[in-house]
Amino acid sequence: MKVFNIIFCVLFIISALLQYNDPDPIIWVPIYIYAAYLCYAATKKQFNPTLHIVGGLVFVAYAIYLLVDDTGVISWAGEHGAENIAQSMHATKPWIEETREFFGLGIILFTMAANWIWLKK
Repeated sequence: MKVFNIIFCVLFIISALLQYNDPDPIIWVPIYIYAAYLCYAATKKQFNPTLHIVGGLVFVAYAIYLLVDDTGVISWAGEHGAENIAQSMHATKPWIEETREFFGLGIILFTMAANWIWLKK
């Protein structure tokens, strides 16, 4: 599990650094740094349930927003035929960005859940 957390800590730091050209870096840099910190703490077997609960609640709430927003995941899947989200982002296709953000939150929530299970033992 230590290797898992080192890998995700590095990936989350890289993700935070890549937010310089994102339309909303003020939101995403702290999210990725928070996730990186939780993975770093897990490598030290430090577990703070409050940080996991607060982060989890905020991230789930934001994921729900990205799911149901007018240009969110439901719009991407239904109205836009689940277009390839690996294509370049255009201002005319905001559902691609919101879908990417939704899946980014999913990865963060997955790592948080895995660490919760592992560190609670």
